[in-house]
Amino acid sequence: MPLHKNSILKPIAITALSSFSSLGNQPESIWEEYLKETSLIAKKQIGNQTVSVAAIPEALLALIAQLKTSEIKYKSLDNSVLYGILASRQAIKNAGWTSNDIFGINIGSSRGATELFEKHHQEFVETGKTATLASPTTTLGNISSWIAHDLKATGPEVSHSITCSTALHAMLNGIAWLQSGMMDKFLVGGSEAPLTPFTIAQMQALKIYSNLDSEFPCRSFDLEKTKNSMVLGEGAAMACLEVGEKANALAYISGMGYATDILEHSISISTEADCFQKSMAMALKGIDASEVDAIVMHAPGTIKGDLSEYKAIQKVFGKALPMLTTNKWKIGHTFGSSGILSVELAVLMLQHQQFIGVPFAKPQIARKKIKKVLVNAVGFGGNAVSILLTK
Repeated sequence: MPLHKNSILKPIAITALSSFSSLGNQPESIWEEYLKETSLIAKKQIGNQTVSVAAIPEALLALIAQLKTSEIKYKSLDNSVLYGILASRQAIKNAGWTSNDIFGINIGSSRGATELFEKHHQEFVETGKTATLASPTTTLGNISSWIAHDLKATGPEVSHSITCSTALHAMLNGIAWLQSGMMDKFLVGGSEAPLTPFTIAQMQALKIYSNLDSEFPCRSFDLEKTKNSMVLGEGAAMACLEVGEKANALAYISGMGYATDILEHSISISTEADCFQKSMAMALKGIDASEVDAIVMHAPGTIKGDLSEYKAIQKVFGKALPMLTTNKWKIGHTFGSSGILSVELAVLMLQHQQFIGVPFAKPQIARKKIKKVLVNAVGFGGNAVSILLTK
């Protein structure tokens, strides 16, 4: 019998996870934040307007300032690169990888160096000229390249952008390299620093950005909301993947799925998220749906985005739904890094055996144990990915 394309032929262990976001950068403090039923979204001046965002806290910005002064070349880098460097350093350290390890790198971003690009473009508009480093510091590829430079890595470097499912596509790619036998270790993740005037304006032009002045500006997984409530956040997250069973494994990847909707227009997703139905079914190949204890939804906080994913989950799981959650009500939508930050939440729930719900969501039937968690991500154009994690 031919193997399904989803088949995990060898155990894939997540041996380290590290993140740098509004939640903080240490697993203990990140978990403490998740235990609080309060949002990290707050008003901030972005350009000429004050909007709701989930920004990097001051304590972590001090680490960015230190990084910039640690090497002359780092002074000209965008925050999307700097966030990625700090998260990657910690991930490698946590995994115990050394300079003797050969590992691949695949770090993605939806928008890339947005702040630098806007700065250089403004300079060009005003003067007709631009700085020497404008091009090399704003390419999407410079995130993986600089991280490889910083870690002195000698393996393959890959960069890509598949909008909001970028980080989980990086995970898919890492899995493929490991399954092929071409590498034994892969660093995967995403980094995003989108809190800029032009990026915010783009989301507002789509009429999906939140203007709610309330305790929860982002109503992610509120299936009865009447207004779109997406809010942007920033940050980076990285995972170290290794082939085989490992004593230091935080979780194992036991299923993966991917699919793309047929486009009706450039930002469309079908009413019942056909792409999610296919990606989830693929990730569950060979596993009874009842074994899934929780799903970390993509749920961006838009009316259609949240509801279509929920309908897709109903189609795949029937009436006996797993526990459903999302983290965007707390940390906003971090675009290309959102999927890997959702993986982090899933792994934390597996480790602590505690479900982190959405405070304003309807009560759900609790599972006694959390053994399997499915993580969803989708981007503009319906590029869905589902990753099944096992304790």
